[in-house]
Amino acid sequence: MSDPLDYVRGFAVTFRKLFEERVTTQYRGGRARPGQPDEKRPKPPRAHGRHVLNRYEDGMEKCIGCELCAGVCPARCIYVRGADNDPDAPTSPGERYGFVYEINYLRCIHCDLCVEACPTEAITETKLFEFSFTNRDDAIYTKAELLVDDGGRPRHLPWEDWRPGEDEHTSAWMRATSPSGDADYEGRVAWSGELGYGVRAPERGQSGEAAGE
Repeated sequence: MSDPLDYVRGFAVTFRKLFEERVTTQYRGGRARPGQPDEKRPKPPRAHGRHVLNRYEDGMEKCIGCELCAGVCPARCIYVRGADNDPDAPTSPGERYGFVYEINYLRCIHCDLCVEACPTEAITETKLFEFSFTNRDDAIYTKAELLVDDGGRPRHLPWEDWRPGEDEHTSAWMRATSPSGDADYEGRVAWSGELGYGVRAPERGQSGEAAGE
């Protein structure tokens, strides 16, 4: 039989919490975004969100349909099928391009192994992580939904809650950790230009000097 004082102790904990500093944001939501927070907390520079397929500065697609991203994915959520480029109107600079590209977000764990495996920097991740679906078909993103638009921006789908900054610097974290996380490469840019952005500035990484060593 439980001690009656246990109930008193439980209510005492609840009462003390009423006067402590809150770490959550009021989830009110306005008329423009009913049921969504008015403000979001800032995200770290290397936050992993939903993927995008990038283009070169001249508009050509970076994906060459090699399927390495699908092969390395531990959740088996990526499906890629390559096809030969049309010599007269190539889609990518290589011999092949990604004819079919799908990601099943019901299975994706956002480990970013696909980003590390990609030899052409075609797939990266935005900071968007809040997107919900009304049916299972919407959770399978196709190439048309993943490929950036003519300005280099990710396509905003109706069920995605985009806020300023979540579509920027989608490749920043990858540049800071390459090659192999060696701090000697901090501040060096080894990233190809992207449509709408050019060659992005390097991200400040972690080095012995920054850590006070």
